Amino acid sequence: MGAGDRRQGAGGPRPSTHRPGAQGPRSQGPRSQGPRSQATRTPSRPGRERPESATGREQAAAVPEIPAHITADQLDARVRAELRTLPRELAERVAGLLAAAEQAADPEIAYAYAVGARRLAARVGVVREACGVAAYLAGRWADALSELRAARRLTGRAGYIAVMADCERALGRYDRALALVTGPDAVPADRTEEVELRIVESGIRRDMGSAEAAVVILQLPELTDGRLRSWSARLYYAYADALLDIGRVDEAREWFGRAAAADRDGETDAAERFDELDDVTIEDLEDTGDLEEVAPGQGEEGTASPVGGG
Repeated sequence: MGAGDRRQGAGGPRPSTHRPGAQGPRSQGPRSQGPRSQATRTPSRPGRERPESATGREQAAAVPEIPAHITADQLDARVRAELRTLPRELAERVAGLLAAAEQAADPEIAYAYAVGARRLAARVGVVREACGVAAYLAGRWADALSELRAARRLTGRAGYIAVMADCERALGRYDRALALVTGPDAVPADRTEEVELRIVESGIRRDMGSAEAAVVILQLPELTDGRLRSWSARLYYAYADALLDIGRVDEAREWFGRAAAADRDGETDAAERFDELDDVTIEDLEDTGDLEEVAPGQGEEGTASPVGGG
């Protein structure tokens, strides 16, 4: 499967929160958008958006207006604390832009707010983190990589490895992506982050043609221990997609169903994928009219559940 064909929920990370400053990714799977066309305008490097002679008024005009209902104090206190190096009025303005980015429903609008904050405070690490997260959620893979690398240099924090690897994967640079998730920097802070790395690695392996390995990588205890976690739906989804890639359709359908049941926030399209496989199963049954009918009580052991059943 090529990077441009990746479907929502299929096995890449999503930042653990829309709040900038969070260090661990939260996987929803590769974004539904593929890598953006080269024709898409990419923001220029921080500090070079305007000529040196640009006035403050020109710079301010390039920053989106913050909606009236959004205020700086809606931003996480920890993030606001990292803005204290800025003059007070500027810090309030940047905080408002980051809050607007966090609350925007449209990823492109969120990215525009984050870029506005970056224009005003490009040397603040938490701002670059926010811009990288917003770029990732908008499917701007190269921009996300650039911003998150800058954030790591500025803050010294080692997070977002899974997000960065997924960006490399989306750009078709599979060797770089794999090196990120298996290299010395890929030291998870907790089990959640470790699972995220596994999900991303599985997607990379699939893209590299190692479909069987992609399945094995996701065979974690959390698949079958009966406990739901915040990332269970994404793990189930990635596992279902990996199973589908090697032709284990019935098992894939089961795991898409489990993902849909666990996905209370609608982060994935698991329900739609489950329904698609239901349709495939029905079509397969309709196309097999010459199959021998099994008498009641015969051959029941090990048979699949009826269509639409658990």
